[in-house]
Amino acid sequence: MGTEAGASAVDLLRSQIPFQTDGELVLPQRGVGLVLVDLCNGFCTVGAGNLAPVAPNKQIEKMVGEAARLAKLFCDRNWPIFAFLDTHYPDKPEPPYPPHCIIGTGEENFVPDLQWLEKEPNVTIKRKSCIDGYISCIEKDGSSIFADWVGKYQIKTVLVLGICTDICVLDFASSTLAARNIDRVPPLQDVVIYSDGCATYDLPVEVATNIKGALAHPQDLMHHIGLYMAKGRGAKVVDRVVVEP
Repeated sequence: MGTEAGASAVDLLRSQIPFQTDGELVLPQRGVGLVLVDLCNGFCTVGAGNLAPVAPNKQIEKMVGEAARLAKLFCDRNWPIFAFLDTHYPDKPEPPYPPHCIIGTGEENFVPDLQWLEKEPNVTIKRKSCIDGYISCIEKDGSSIFADWVGKYQIKTVLVLGICTDICVLDFASSTLAARNIDRVPPLQDVVIYSDGCATYDLPVEVATNIKGALAHPQDLMHHIGLYMAKGRGAKVVDRVVVEP
């Protein structure tokens, strides 16, 4: 799909399934936690693996920049951060996706701009082996690392950034909101997704048609759909994040 045709398709989609954002999120001095979803090389660093971008990508670069900015803000204030990193074993595939973020390849690690988070005391890192980060936190005894984190820091609002908007971010938000509705993550009240802090991958129609079994995945269209679906699940979607004066 050419640039003009692609832009027209996005405009048409937005006219048919529009949604209003919730404006800006003003970060309070307490009760907020930052959740980073899969800001790892395998999804964000050019040429890093089967699901990484094949060329520099503006949407992904914007996401990484905003994630780094907000992560620094949270660390400077010693506010809690929960970071998911997609991590897989080679003998445990994740259909329908090709091998990705395999342990030991480097794909499973933070992008260079966020590697410093590994040493920050306010950061909890969870390596997840499935799409849905919320599900990945449930232990065999029924306990939840994520729910424990929410309870420990008395988090009422989680601010979510990451990749992919319509896959891992959407699944995490949907499951977390469902859990909130049945009081599984007290005292959580709001799941807020920052639109410019999220991104998804780009697989245009003209490329997908030449790959057996591939599904077309135009980036801007699917990013909009991911945000739209998250709104439908009860998430708030903001286009700006500022600090309470």
